[in-house]
Amino acid sequence: MPEEAKWYVVHTYSGYENKVADSILNAVENRQLHHLIREVKIPTEKVIEITKDNQKKEVERKLFPSYVLVKMILTDDSWYVVRNIRGVTGFVGPGSKPVPLTDAEVARFGVETREIEVNYAVGDSVMVDGGYLEGFIGVVDSIDMDKQTVCVTVSMMGKEVPVELELNQVKPL
Repeated sequence: MPEEAKWYVVHTYSGYENKVADSILNAVENRQLHHLIREVKIPTEKVIEITKDNQKKEVERKLFPSYVLVKMILTDDSWYVVRNIRGVTGFVGPGSKPVPLTDAEVARFGVETREIEVNYAVGDSVMVDGGYLEGFIGVVDSIDMDKQTVCVTVSMMGKEVPVELELNQVKPL
């Protein structure tokens, strides 16, 4: 079975994120390493800035300045290619050993969007299947597919309490 590619964090010189990302993609193309290095991302967010003359302007800001995320299968070749790109100072991890991001970190950073299939609806009874309320039973109040959350009312200590959970933290009864 082929090894699964994982996301690694690469540290760069400040302001070199785009140049490093482009250089990695060029190296993958030139050396035919598509099977090892799959994706390169620079996580960004859109924010509204107010200019000096009180105008609103939407700008894209890097979530993690000086860092680039690379989805790859870690081998000596892939490590060498990325590590020797101009502007790269190293991988994030102890010593020279890169440590991949966990699935939870990948989800939290919004690096990959996975479509979650929802097999429950508003008004359905569900069981909380993760987090500190695991095992609690509640009723679905609302589902927000954009935010990937569900609002569930659970009974705690005799009170009905609405809680917001991730879509994959509840399952139908």
